[in-house]
Amino acid sequence: MLRPWQISLSQRIDAGRTEPIYMQIIQAVIRDIESGRLTSGSYLPSSRELAVSLGINRKTVVLAYEDLIAQGWLSSAGTRGTMVSAALPDPGPSPAPEGPGDAARAEYRFISGPEHPLALPEGPGLKLDEGAPDGRLFPVELLSRAYRAAAQRLVRANGLQYRDPRGAPVLRESVAEMLKSQRGLPVTADNICITRGSQNSIFLAASLLIRPGDAVIVEELTYEPAVAAFAARGAKIVPVGLDRDGICLEDVELACRRNRVAAVFVTPHHQFPTTVALRPERRLRLLDLARQFGFAVIEDDYDHEFHFASQPLLPMAAYAPGRVIYAGSLSKLLLPALRIGYIAAPVEVIEALAHVVSLVDGMGNTLTETAAAELIESGELSRHARKVRQIYAQRRTTFAAALDATLGDRVSYEMPPGGLAFWLRFASEDMLDRIEAGAAAAGLRFASSRSFMTRDSAPRGLRIGFASLDQHEARGALEVLRSVVD
Repeated sequence: MLRPWQISLSQRIDAGRTEPIYMQIIQAVIRDIESGRLTSGSYLPSSRELAVSLGINRKTVVLAYEDLIAQGWLSSAGTRGTMVSAALPDPGPSPAPEGPGDAARAEYRFISGPEHPLALPEGPGLKLDEGAPDGRLFPVELLSRAYRAAAQRLVRANGLQYRDPRGAPVLRESVAEMLKSQRGLPVTADNICITRGSQNSIFLAASLLIRPGDAVIVEELTYEPAVAAFAARGAKIVPVGLDRDGICLEDVELACRRNRVAAVFVTPHHQFPTTVALRPERRLRLLDLARQFGFAVIEDDYDHEFHFASQPLLPMAAYAPGRVIYAGSLSKLLLPALRIGYIAAPVEVIEALAHVVSLVDGMGNTLTETAAAELIESGELSRHARKVRQIYAQRRTTFAAALDATLGDRVSYEMPPGGLAFWLRFASEDMLDRIEAGAAAAGLRFASSRSFMTRDSAPRGLRIGFASLDQHEARGALEVLRSVVD
């Protein structure tokens, strides 16, 4: 006659699952000990008896018992058999889950995530991103060749060990040279910390700057993940106005007089999400306020390489490096999946950042960073940049024409001087509500208008990337938008 525990166990062992049978037995025994179904000192069936009741090979049960004895869950009592270890304490009052199909719930305190994810989840239909490059345009053979060369280079130098948390020296040198020659930043490799993308850069900067009670000033329309990073560090988020010339400095000064401001976060080259450029006179005034009130300007220059209408303005870090933490990214030039960003800042700030990197990551990805340096040194990155800049310029023009043809006076926009996205304003909020309510059913996924807003009074719109869509994809997406509007 089978014991109740054997009956329960037989109901939970399933040969159709991917886990080996012996591992299923181990997990079931541990769960039953934790739940109190098997108590300290109680005997288990012999390996032969359990094998017969489960209809499996005896060696499978022996293997499971031996593992459980080695781990300390069971102990052998010689000829008397195998029992639950007498050294185990009595279980607590909460029963463990019955089996792998029962979802475990946390029994401890933790900080829950937001109501909606920051990143658009994967799913069916077409994703309209917020300004990503087209990964299909980057030659796979170039990437493969760069990784192979990087691996050989690192093996020769015994460079695949734990390394400098500031990043691979060869990439820091390459980035410093690029920033110095192309953007006017007075930097060397000692001023550079390689990060895992611009979002990682923002979080690292927040970790250095924000103390309890500090405020961070952001525009009323801005990059939601940055706001979330500041809030996660305990910052008070202070929204200020934004117009076609960029951040409103009167609002910034007033906020500084009312709060202890640690940082002002801006995307001055192509404001996120509206794409406007911060005018030179406002840049100088912002830097003067930074000097006056002692805050840092976090300058997120996430897509500096793509400017189509004229020469791009120099970053603020080029002429006020002591007041700016400059965050950039290679993701738009290479591939977002490679996760390569960087921070340029005074040496003492970079050294402090290296300590934070040591705490959260240990070091960067030396192999990927060295491969990126190979692409820069060989000139392949520059050649790719020239090629895709022409493609994206054409796609920008084509997208604008498609907007006019499909949505007409339902939407208004200004041709973005640079960047990889349009900021679309709709004829009415009701129209925008209909779009956001019906887009998913129509096969479109995009960031909500409210994801860009840091206060309810901010103007609503959609940021739609054009660079990752070819002509047919863009036209199709906009026709779907029109069908939802109509």
